[in-house]
Amino acid sequence: MENKIFIVVEDKVGERLDSFLAFMLDDVSRSSASKMISNGNVTVNGKSVSKSYKLCLSDEVNVMIDDPVELDVLPQDIPLDIVYEDDDLLVVNKPKGMVVHPAAGNYTDTLVNALMHHCKGSLSGINGVLRPGIVHRIDKNTSGLLIVAKNDRAHKHLALQIKEHSFTREYLTIVYGGFKDDNGTVDAPIGRHPIDRKKMCVTDKNSKNAVTHYTVLERLSGYTMLKCKLETGRTHQIRVHMAYIGHPVAGDDVYGPKKVIKSLNGQCLHAYKIGFIHPVTNEYLEFTSEIPPEFSSFLHNLQKMY
Repeated sequence: MENKIFIVVEDKVGERLDSFLAFMLDDVSRSSASKMISNGNVTVNGKSVSKSYKLCLSDEVNVMIDDPVELDVLPQDIPLDIVYEDDDLLVVNKPKGMVVHPAAGNYTDTLVNALMHHCKGSLSGINGVLRPGIVHRIDKNTSGLLIVAKNDRAHKHLALQIKEHSFTREYLTIVYGGFKDDNGTVDAPIGRHPIDRKKMCVTDKNSKNAVTHYTVLERLSGYTMLKCKLETGRTHQIRVHMAYIGHPVAGDDVYGPKKVIKSLNGQCLHAYKIGFIHPVTNEYLEFTSEIPPEFSSFLHNLQKMY
């Protein structure tokens, strides 16, 4: 069991305890935080309180996080497009449609199932049994490059680079509409949608800072091809930010228009470049991958029309 302690600062005064925990703990929803509180895993100043407790300045919030439950996540012999591999890590080119790690109702055919077979147990254990080796994620219907850690030392080193924004992550995307300027930055905090909890949105409430830099690569008929560079890595960040500025990602059935471009089989978004300092050799490594067929076909059709 892991113990975490948080001291409430001024900008969190008056916030509900469950909302505070959902913000402070990675991958913990408000409902999960409520369960932790009701199960007695959370105290404030040494006392049990309700999930609706309003925080006060300098409150000490103590959280006991249960060890992950061992689940039978089976290795599967699924072909992987491995771009680079050594004793400490590997870089894999994930296809569109593949889920990164198992979740409720979806424990097979994920990238983790494939990695467990390929690496034969040699994966970092920091993120628990459901996400061994997974340092960062991309959405199911986003294709492209992911780095996977084979041991805890590599995982910690790579995670620190992401936290300090020294980890290069660049995406290619085609979005609706045209842009006047060739470059821009979206600096807008992202949090859980207040009504649809499966969605994210730009909001000042219970959110985390999010910064996306974009560059126009090609102007097309009714669309624009962009390169997006992440400064932060929030859930659905590029999709949310592009929709926020009025240029949703083509093919996005969550944040885009109701009439979805079905031929894209999901959002037209590809993680094409990844760069990082190797956790052992300290050498800077950088890799790129080509856009997938649906993306390429859509781009060529737009180019013919322009």
